[in-house]
Amino acid sequence: MLRKYAAALLMLLSPAIAHAEPIAIIDPFAVAGNSGDTAWILVCSALVLLMTLPGLGLFYGGLVRAKNFLSVLLQIGAVAAVASLLWVLVGYTLAFGMPTNGWLGAGNAWMLIRLDAVRQATTIPESTFALFQMTFAAITPALMVGAWVDRARFGWVVTFCAFWSLIVYAPVTHWIWGGGWLGELGVLDFAGGIVVHTTAGVSALAVVLLLGKRQGFPGGALLPHAPGLTMLGAMLLWVGWFGFNGGSALTATDDASTAIINTHVAAACAALVWLGIEKLTFGKATTVGFATGAIAGLATITPAAGFVSPGAAVLIGAAGAVVCYGAIQLVKNKARIDDSLDVFAVHGVGGMLGSVLLGVFLSPIFGGTGYAEGMNMLSMLGVQAFGVLLVATFSAIATVAIAFGVSLFIPMRVDEDSERQGLDVSSHGERGWELD
Repeated sequence: MLRKYAAALLMLLSPAIAHAEPIAIIDPFAVAGNSGDTAWILVCSALVLLMTLPGLGLFYGGLVRAKNFLSVLLQIGAVAAVASLLWVLVGYTLAFGMPTNGWLGAGNAWMLIRLDAVRQATTIPESTFALFQMTFAAITPALMVGAWVDRARFGWVVTFCAFWSLIVYAPVTHWIWGGGWLGELGVLDFAGGIVVHTTAGVSALAVVLLLGKRQGFPGGALLPHAPGLTMLGAMLLWVGWFGFNGGSALTATDDASTAIINTHVAAACAALVWLGIEKLTFGKATTVGFATGAIAGLATITPAAGFVSPGAAVLIGAAGAVVCYGAIQLVKNKARIDDSLDVFAVHGVGGMLGSVLLGVFLSPIFGGTGYAEGMNMLSMLGVQAFGVLLVATFSAIATVAIAFGVSLFIPMRVDEDSERQGLDVSSHGERGWELD
């Protein structure tokens, strides 16, 4: 409409213009991308950030004891902040710079100063793409915070996660999403089952084994202080996950709506299955169980969300609940590993399970999008399993090296008195709740 008015005004002001050839009006979005897709990815970026800050903060914060509530919120916020800054400075170009050797991106996008008008193979500006991917880079290391709550030193956490985001997250992102060698091999990951959940889950487990158990574990009274906050956090994560998975389609099309439908039904099924397991096992269904089950379903469907049918998503969600519930029992009750808030058992195991199940449910028999030329169910299962195993192994080895390296300068763990007093007061001089 504005272009019509502008053209009419120019013709009225100048007879010469009136008799000249029609003026070509340049639509900026003809150069910079599709406006609808761009708006959708901007909204999804906000939804993923909603997951990270209030969502993950409340989910984890409600699960810890009251004396450590603020420390969890601060760790999540600081880790997300430093990861975002590093993404702009160097992380994005390592992950999504022009492919060179299959292992790391080229340095063509340092500081985001040489971005293309339109990201290759998309219809959105590269700046929008970089923003969306920055929210993934922020939430991934923040997920690990739940594994070491109550005992990790704040300075060590932030420094470790800064190095981890560049040494682990950025390279794996390039390998699968940035034109790297795993993507070329045929490994699929729609929204982060390998890139996000496998790296964070396995790395969290490695840190926990190095850090040791909390005082009182196992057997002590380490109960959640505010299950209601955990439930609210899970609800925010659930809604924000629509941006996480739906935005990974990178278009406002059927691909996005399919991913969101699959995300929702997988979470719903997993949450209900988890309640059923609790009812059979303990005789009562709990809010923490519902919340944990939903997150397990969300993590498990993430790698497959845009590739499978809704019916398959229901089955994947159910499988996620059963397997992740079993993983918690194995890690905590059998192996006595103090993965405090079950980061490995829920996020890591869920992400790895969904990545492998993708090899099955990708089949058109189950309504999936189908295999690439020359691939079948068996070969796809092999490729997905190899990708999961390789990334898990790399994440564990790199995490141990980074953790030890940082600990040479900053101790990993607070002292016993500080842990007993609670990190809110001993590390930050604040209390989460003043009840006097």
